Amino acid sequence: QVQVVESGGGLVQPGGSLRLSCVASGSIFGIYGMAWYRQAPESQRELVARISSTGSTNYTDSVKGRFTMSRANGKNTVYLQMNNLKPEDTGVYYCNMILYGIHYWGKGTLVTVSS
Repeated sequence: QVQVVESGGGLVQPGGSLRLSCVASGSIFGIYGMAWYRQAPESQRELVARISSTGSTNYTDSVKGRFTMSRANGKNTVYLQMNNLKPEDTGVYYCNMILYGIHYWGKGTLVTVSS
């Protein structure tokens, strides 16, 4: 069994910063790629950033230069540093891990960017 738990969401003003954390635990042997998705109200879930098992990262265009995804050394623990937040970044942020072809999701953490 695999558990994925996110934390770090909250309310922030435009231009502010937040750092999200995600811990994957359970029957995991090795280091695996992980990703952050978000879902805005009345919108589909979209990929925000992902990191491979070797640490390479990719970002959706709308967050490039503002968000940084990283991993704790040797752990299935990842972070999403979000700077210069905009109202359109508002949504529920989900952490994802694919293990043996199965997607594991956390319950999400809400990020609200508003003045």
